[in-house]
Amino acid sequence: MWWHQQSALDESTRATLDDVADALLDYVADGGGLLLSHGAVAAASALGIESHEPDAVETIAGEETGFLLRRPYVDHPVFDGFETLRPESAPTGDAITVHYESHYPHDADVLAACRTDGEDEPARKSVLCWSVDDGHVVGVGHGLDTIATDVQQTLLDNCLAYAAGNGEDPQTVGRPKGRAEFEAFREAVPDANHRPAYHFTPPANWLNDPNGLVQWDGMYHLFYQYNPAGPFHDTIHWGHAVSEDLVNWTDEPIAIAPDPDGPDSVGVWSGCFVDDGGTPTVMYTGGAGTNQLPCLARATDDSLRNWRKSDENPLLESIPEEIDVLHSIDWHGEFRDHCVWQEGEKWYQVIGSGLNGQGGAALLFESSDLVEWEYCHPLLTGNWRKTGPIWECPELLQFEEGALLHVSDYSKVAYFTGEYDEEAHRLRPNDDGVLDHGVFYAPQSFEDDAGRTVMFGWLKEDRDQEAQWDAGWSGAMSLPRVVSLTDDGTPQLSLPTELETLRETHHSFRDFTISSDGSNPLPDVAGDTLEVKMTVDAEDVGEFGLVLRETPDSEERTVVRCSIRHRSLIVDRSQSSTSDAVADSPESMPIALEKDGTFSLHLFLDRSVIELFTNDAQALTTRIYPTRRDSTGISLYAKDCDVTVKSLDVWDLSSD
Repeated sequence: MWWHQQSALDESTRATLDDVADALLDYVADGGGLLLSHGAVAAASALGIESHEPDAVETIAGEETGFLLRRPYVDHPVFDGFETLRPESAPTGDAITVHYESHYPHDADVLAACRTDGEDEPARKSVLCWSVDDGHVVGVGHGLDTIATDVQQTLLDNCLAYAAGNGEDPQTVGRPKGRAEFEAFREAVPDANHRPAYHFTPPANWLNDPNGLVQWDGMYHLFYQYNPAGPFHDTIHWGHAVSEDLVNWTDEPIAIAPDPDGPDSVGVWSGCFVDDGGTPTVMYTGGAGTNQLPCLARATDDSLRNWRKSDENPLLESIPEEIDVLHSIDWHGEFRDHCVWQEGEKWYQVIGSGLNGQGGAALLFESSDLVEWEYCHPLLTGNWRKTGPIWECPELLQFEEGALLHVSDYSKVAYFTGEYDEEAHRLRPNDDGVLDHGVFYAPQSFEDDAGRTVMFGWLKEDRDQEAQWDAGWSGAMSLPRVVSLTDDGTPQLSLPTELETLRETHHSFRDFTISSDGSNPLPDVAGDTLEVKMTVDAEDVGEFGLVLRETPDSEERTVVRCSIRHRSLIVDRSQSSTSDAVADSPESMPIALEKDGTFSLHLFLDRSVIELFTNDAQALTTRIYPTRRDSTGISLYAKDCDVTVKSLDVWDLSSD
């Protein structure tokens, strides 16, 4: 059956639908097929097939409209015969169009989005499918009002055939998503040249901030910002993965999803984990309309798979009037992201924000029960010229040597170290700096059973939105980093020993010279998943470094330049890729020598990810996107004078 509606469902149509709903549902459940197009897509929720109603019912303004296919569903029968993710567009008709835009369907698989006048509109989720017992329902929200092109005719024929039972579902079909579907997603979007092998990435689609990090009942839990609609930031849910060792992760079903009628209708945004007397609890930001307000959810099982949102959400009805919070075009107030801790019988949390005329701020609140919160004052306020007008993802870490507050200010992760005054509940900083000098952003930490403070951060993509859509995935987690403070209060980063389990073939070199008058290839060393540890006698030397992911003809190559004279490390990406869709600007950070005049570099290469650590004090994370499969060469170089390498260890890392 095909139901096409040129207009939105009105009261009369809905009343008629009520009369035939049972018969129609029985027909589909018994193996019948139903195609809903344009205004009729809303009938899926009216029939009870879909829990969430579409939130965009309108006429597309544009000269041409087309479809934007999702990479995980290219093998779906409705796209049989299509050779591209962006098939030919057609003139826009006058029919009503139906999409899920700010919201996401609860029960449907989203197969494709919309293109208007040649521009991708991934947020306009318009081609949907549902399984109802033995039958299929397909929804096409636009593009079938006039059949003017072969693309439209093919899509219509495919949809009708699929609804009638012709064609097998790919493994990526199925809601809600569980381990089987997520594994199928990973197989459907391999992106073997760029998708990291041992850094955690989403099954497909979009990943950003790490959330709710905890080791609970012996298992490590990584929650993260996840958009199931595609590789772009929109309709944020909490994704979930678990690990026994911080290295090997298993996908879990989505943990928390937006409620279209709740205070998190447009997003379940960043938050943290709290152990409330043995009850696993998370505090997160709910987005609804123009508001960003704190919300609470509690796990109903120790696997942390099932969560119940608090009836008191949002925990604040509005931002306290006494705070002069920065407003923006999109939000009534920039007010989000949580870090919660306990002092005696009291709970405290900081929320990221910005104060008009001042700068980013970490705002302190107090509670006796995690539900009712009272505003105290800013824990710390920045200078907008130095650390930006808004702070996101604030986190206060306390050590015996002092306290560390880090914030993300849209461009970098800034830190402040000093004394946290528990009486005044203020941070008194005596030092500041940058936690990572590259694409590392929005980090979050937790204390594990071994007493380590373990941190993960989001590694942003550095390729354009179209390239991310075509790949089918976006975003990676950093390697876990163990954070501490030195005796003088300086942040120190180390890597957990669990990462050593990734090591396979070991290449070891001792006491040799990098020549300045030629190339210095490393015998039998090549690859795109490597760990490199190097210690150099750096007194009275100039520039030296590593060349990574180099093609035999040097068309593609990434150069890590260490300039002792200028005390800087630069990742030169000018030849990293032949693609125009990627960033090629250099990334840099300051470096210093050890007291004995040596310089130590620890590097992890994971296809498109480079994580660099120097002397356990500085970090730089960057992204590269070589296009050629033979971009696997590695060599050393020196400029101006020879350089003595005291030790060099290279490991091939597991890519399973």
